[in-house]
Amino acid sequence: MTDILATCPSLSTTPFSHLIPSLERHAISVADLLTLDHVDVAKRAQLPAKEVRRLTDAIINHLHSDLGILSARDQLEDGDRHSIQPQGGQILQTSGVELAQAQGRTISLLSPSLDTALAGGIHTAALTEITGESSTAKTQFLLTLLLAVQLPASQGGLAKTAVYISTESALATSRLSQICSTHPILASLPPAEKPSLAKVLSISVPDLEAQEHILRYQLPVAIQRHNVGLVVIDSMTANYRAEVERGGGKNTSSRAGPSAMAARATSLQATGHLLRSLARRHNLAVVVANQVADRFERPQHPDLAVDGLPPGSMHSDDGYPSDPALTLDHQQRFFTGWGDTPYAYGGLKTPSLGLVWANQLDCRIALIRAARVQSSRKSGPKEGEQSRWRRWMKVAFASWAPDAVGERGVEFEIRSAGVIGLGDDELPDAEPDNGSAVADSKRSL
Repeated sequence: MTDILATCPSLSTTPFSHLIPSLERHAISVADLLTLDHVDVAKRAQLPAKEVRRLTDAIINHLHSDLGILSARDQLEDGDRHSIQPQGGQILQTSGVELAQAQGRTISLLSPSLDTALAGGIHTAALTEITGESSTAKTQFLLTLLLAVQLPASQGGLAKTAVYISTESALATSRLSQICSTHPILASLPPAEKPSLAKVLSISVPDLEAQEHILRYQLPVAIQRHNVGLVVIDSMTANYRAEVERGGGKNTSSRAGPSAMAARATSLQATGHLLRSLARRHNLAVVVANQVADRFERPQHPDLAVDGLPPGSMHSDDGYPSDPALTLDHQQRFFTGWGDTPYAYGGLKTPSLGLVWANQLDCRIALIRAARVQSSRKSGPKEGEQSRWRRWMKVAFASWAPDAVGERGVEFEIRSAGVIGLGDDELPDAEPDNGSAVADSKRSL
């Protein structure tokens, strides 16, 4: 089966609809079209060589467009706004100054300490993931961004609209209103500059099929019509997990088998490519929430033991691998957000959707929590007694953010005003609220 639609999801296949069935029957992939001579491909698929060459050229132009490369013919059609043309008849679609300006825009989290850890905030033209276990404030971060993107650039926003795509529960509008009215930055703005719920477009997707349809067809139209600067998906995991659990009965093994996992990997790759393309084409930020699963510990290879670090699970059934430093179990501690510090945080976690999805991301933010033991008795806390939670935000990886490997992260609290970093002295009026304010949005955490 050909992988043209998976590799080039936005490529118009209408002019080549008569070629696709033959390519699928002969299992000709995009790699075959790009690496093999078009005459050999035509003989193998029993198609006209000129038609195969035309399809190959269309795929190459589509891939070049994703990379921001403009052909010499398109340059003439686009006008003479580019002054430098390298050898080979191809140029960059944007100049270096334009590219730097496009990638330099950020959306503030309305917390100086959190913004500093992210080198200014959530970056545009990028796909960002916020991952963590339940009640770590994933949705609280997303709700803050829905309001912050509406602010003018001087206040850390983009002065644009936001799109909220929910796969679990509906948008918590009451919590949005509470943050807007109680956050010191938002509350101090004049009425004309305050964020509005009217500029948050929300939609719920019940299953994976509806999700793919909305992302591929409806979202691009909404971005152009409503001047969208932020797209939020809360969460990316829910519908994929539901598809596996929906198998049931006789189909359970087939849905969880190798073929089903391969199909899911292809779908994740296509979805990631689509979201990154939208982010870069329209210079907007795409932020998705992800769930986590427990990572079970095993004895670590003695050659890789590091003082103070939790062990990795790098044993094979036959003993130690020949080069355990190259195993996924060892390396994932450096891009998942868990396992690279001596702080266990209640156990190691691994973000869902696997390595295929991790490779689609430009930035991963891990939200980590640990129990805070408190007691009002003079004798101290009773064994097993705990009150509230401590939470940290950690940048697992991002090309623009400082290296956070081995660090604990930035501690924050959930307050009535939203997510507030503990080092934010500039926000003295944002008082903790562990009662109704947080409980009202607990279902969306």
